[in-house]
Amino acid sequence: MALPPRVAVATSGGRDSTALLHCTLAQARPLGVAVWALHVHHGLMPEADDWQARVQRQAARWGAQFATERLQGAPAKGDSIEAWARQGRYAALARLAQAAGCGLVLLAHHRRDQAETWLLQALRGAGAAGLSAMPRQVQRDGLVWARPWLDQPPEAIAAYARAHRLRFVQDPSNTDPRFARGRLRGPVWPALQAAFPQVDTVLAMAARHAQAAQALADEVAAADLALVQQGVALRLAPWRALTPARRANALRAWLAQRLGQGAPQTLVERLLAEAPAGVAPAHWPAPGAQVQRRRGELRVLPADDAVVAPTGPRQRPL
Repeated sequence: MALPPRVAVATSGGRDSTALLHCTLAQARPLGVAVWALHVHHGLMPEADDWQARVQRQAARWGAQFATERLQGAPAKGDSIEAWARQGRYAALARLAQAAGCGLVLLAHHRRDQAETWLLQALRGAGAAGLSAMPRQVQRDGLVWARPWLDQPPEAIAAYARAHRLRFVQDPSNTDPRFARGRLRGPVWPALQAAFPQVDTVLAMAARHAQAAQALADEVAAADLALVQQGVALRLAPWRALTPARRANALRAWLAQRLGQGAPQTLVERLLAEAPAGVAPAHWPAPGAQVQRRRGELRVLPADDAVVAPTGPRQRPL
């Protein structure tokens, strides 16, 4: 007998995810869809145990299944707590959803979250990929991740919570000035809204424009890599024949494939300037690896496998 369809809701206990859990249950019951509340305990706040217990009680009262995981370890010295928590949270949610047999995970991000993400990425100097902010729907780890409220203003979610008298927790880290998003939500965002009342809508629109631009860049990169890539190597002669913009675009895509992450802009700029300029073996440091030029090709190798001739370009720290 086939199991009934299942959907998971990432539930922190805050207003937005509590409202999304409540709304999902109301929509799922008539359809016979089972709903799981997935909660990640970050171990960063003294109130976290209480938040987990509250979400568990709420899920039981509303008729949702509940699963939780506590993150292990801590950020390395100098690492971003926000980035560590975000990476750990999504990995934990994927494990929980897979264990529960849920193919769809709903996230409660709304329009202002999207606008904030766009602005934070812009302040970091991000390109189109970063300025794309959060996708409405994406497939990753064998799961579909969806943000059904990405076009909704926070005021609409607040109204829903009031109408249904929902109880939720207040996470003080959301406005903690130690964190970039907390600083943005403190004095900056109210001032932006006062000066530009449509800031949420406009920046969310900018994110959609960036998503379209990135999708086009990905299509062009795929076509160009089919011509310049041989196995795992990037052939320099046909790559040099591309226009400068397409050369940079193809290089970023190739590096992302080989490194498993986006390449630092400093590495991209050095390769664009130095890799086509000679034929002697050379190498450039990359995150956890080396990019090697040899026999008319670029390859990404483990950090200790690169062979460099004395005539290669002098290496500068990234």
